[in-house]
Amino acid sequence: MKRLRAFVCVILSCSLSTAYAASASEHHAKTTSAHERNLDRSGKPRKGKASYYGHKFYKKKMADGTPMNPQSDSAASKTLPLGTKARVTNLENGNSEVVQIRDRGPYVKDRIVDVSPKTADKLGLKKDGTAPVEVKPIEVPQPDGTVKSGAGAP
Repeated sequence: MKRLRAFVCVILSCSLSTAYAASASEHHAKTTSAHERNLDRSGKPRKGKASYYGHKFYKKKMADGTPMNPQSDSAASKTLPLGTKARVTNLENGNSEVVQIRDRGPYVKDRIVDVSPKTADKLGLKKDGTAPVEVKPIEVPQPDGTVKSGAGAP
């Protein structure tokens, strides 16, 4: 009798955990697809303010799962798809650099991109912490797996 109860408990436990996993997976799919609908895959340029990753973000995981490397060309955008390559141009001094969108953010009003400290140095925005920029997508991943050329493509 004890074995039967134990067996029933194991079966119920497995069934419940499978149902929970399916429910969580379905919820994740819904939120991911809702976010995917809000992404800008047009390849059009945008203007706004850029900032850069602070020291507390070094080595933390970015949205694409890689650790934030301050010496990389990584950047964050709320609207560009992960994997997008884009040219960021500082509108005050004309400096520009190509970045790859690997993270989400910045979560500050009027900012459209966060760049790595190395990129911030090259753009000349570290002194003030922010600068007006233009972001021109070069390669924009599409939902079907293709890549669309953007306004910044040669």
